Amino acid sequence: MAKLILTLDGTVIREYEIDKDSITIGRKHGNDVQLNDLTVSGRHALVTTLGEHTYIDDLGSTNGTLLNGARVAKSQLKHGDTVQVGNYQFTYFANEDVQYEPTMFLRAEIEDTQIMDANGVMPKETAVKGEPLAAVRVMNGPLAKKVLELRKPFNTLGFNGVKLAMITRSSTGYTISALKSNNLRRSNDTATLNGKIIAMEPTPLKSNDLLELAGTQMEFFYL
Repeated sequence: MAKLILTLDGTVIREYEIDKDSITIGRKHGNDVQLNDLTVSGRHALVTTLGEHTYIDDLGSTNGTLLNGARVAKSQLKHGDTVQVGNYQFTYFANEDVQYEPTMFLRAEIEDTQIMDANGVMPKETAVKGEPLAAVRVMNGPLAKKVLELRKPFNTLGFNGVKLAMITRSSTGYTISALKSNNLRRSNDTATLNGKIIAMEPTPLKSNDLLELAGTQMEFFYL
């Protein structure tokens, strides 16, 4: 039986078997999956099964529903797909015999962020509107070949709930910087860029740069 693995910052919260035709996800009581988080709309998304196929539908939510990093209205789910609802992520497993091992996560920071310019305060999203959009392509592991778009101003990388690096989008392009953490299991879990440990200072990203985190390899590129 297919199932959804609910995670928050890489930590597994619960497993949900897809044992009926539809499963509602939202913040309000009455949803099959209730997520008590202000980033989640009252009725946020719907998972439906028709025959052998399973679909994710956005129900007009405020923050949208992301499938592998891209906002969707309705889309068919494939084994290993990641659906983001607010701050939470669901990984779709079509095969119950495959074990899920929480490792790397890439999360778009949904919280509103503002910056100052010469004319006053303006949203960060406005500052980058129209600028080239980039993404990362997962090169190995269960999400191999998945493309995660970097639409938000800030996107954090980490594993098992530990944030290790941040990709920042601005009007001049993308940069990556390390986030200090004392919770690493092993020294080689440190995030790297082209084989070198990522610095605390922002480093510009270029097409075909290679990122690695806890054994997961990703390629940065412009769309």
